[in-house]
Amino acid sequence: MYQNVLKGIDGIGIYGVISICIFFGFFTGMLVWTFLQKKNYLNQMSALPLDGGEKNPNEKIQR
Repeated sequence: MYQNVLKGIDGIGIYGVISICIFFGFFTGMLVWTFLQKKNYLNQMSALPLDGGEKNPNEKIQR
């Protein structure tokens, strides 16, 4: 039933192309962002769940 409805809509194929482009662009952007992060920043972020909740006002996260 749904196949007949979708076949009747003109230009429906472009939505598939747009969704693939968005998907590819997002994950390519995340890959680039990941490789551009500094090692010190990533080490600080990875240690956050293990720090026990103590807050040190003198320590700042460096990007």
